[in-house]
Amino acid sequence: MREDRQLSPAEQDAFGAELDALRNRTLADLGAADARYIRRIRSATRLSALAGRLLLLAGWFPPTWLLGSLLLGLAKILDNMELGHNVMHGQYDWMNDPELSGRTFEWDIAGPGDFWRHTHNHIHHTYTNVLGMDDDIGYGVVRLFPEQRWKPYYRWQPLWVTIQALLFQYSVAVQHLRLDQYFKGRMSREELRPLLKQFNGKIARQWAKDYLFFPLLALLLGANALAVLAGNVVANLIRNLWTFAIIFCGHFTEQAAVFSPCVLEGERRGHWYLRQMRGSSNLEGGRLFHILTGNLSHQIEHHLFPDLPARRYAELAVEVREIAQRYGQTYNSGSFAAQFGSVLKRIWVYRLPNAV
Repeated sequence: MREDRQLSPAEQDAFGAELDALRNRTLADLGAADARYIRRIRSATRLSALAGRLLLLAGWFPPTWLLGSLLLGLAKILDNMELGHNVMHGQYDWMNDPELSGRTFEWDIAGPGDFWRHTHNHIHHTYTNVLGMDDDIGYGVVRLFPEQRWKPYYRWQPLWVTIQALLFQYSVAVQHLRLDQYFKGRMSREELRPLLKQFNGKIARQWAKDYLFFPLLALLLGANALAVLAGNVVANLIRNLWTFAIIFCGHFTEQAAVFSPCVLEGERRGHWYLRQMRGSSNLEGGRLFHILTGNLSHQIEHHLFPDLPARRYAELAVEVREIAQRYGQTYNSGSFAAQFGSVLKRIWVYRLPNAV
């Protein structure tokens, strides 16, 4: 386990001031290169989706069907990770481009953008890894830390996690409904009804697009509708499994920490930064790998600076790592294989009660 040096209030303030200064320098440097980058990502997403859908019209011929499914899956990953997630954080609001507005962007995924802006941008990033306040800790069905109270159904969590990974877009979408509060009588039917309407409407539109419109279009064009339908299913599975793996690696590795709600009492800016760093994990890889993760491979930098363009995280990471070392803080970074392996170990170990 990590052994970070405990910082005094004065040291916390100095730590926070250094990271604030780094953030401000980066904000002052944003410009044409950042705008050009995100527009290229938007174009690459659209072109990949178009190419994938056209190739799927060729039917079951293995090379074209496989490539079409992969390209469509790539488009969904880019839309979800590097485009949607980052745009909805307001990282490009300074461009004043209506298509890249964090307040209105809608992505190609089951969860409504408004749901994500609340559960992720506000709740998760404010209460990162605080037990009982950050619903992302296990998403309500997985025990990943010994500090979480054990419940009997956790015995089967390897099965729950497998289902969650395959259907990850729905797991994320349903989170905002807070169904646990409804079944406990803490939310009325009247409060739940508008959320369900929005939830059902977005899922209906996604299903109509992927599983009705494009297969019917294929039928009208004389192509194989089943091949198109299957390609869309596979593309969504590819995106679901990839986003699950990246998000779990960013938050639930062996070195990641959780916190008691008491840490929020009078929390200083510097301690907020410490909490973000201690609760996050990075993944090492090349430039393409970072793009495919939405640069959430730099989860530490994302949690420190969620509103800075994610393409900047790699350069920020050099200075963040140096600052962390000077203040005696663990900079949790490792290969995808090592970090994901530690996540799987947590899922297996904490399915059982803590040893007495």
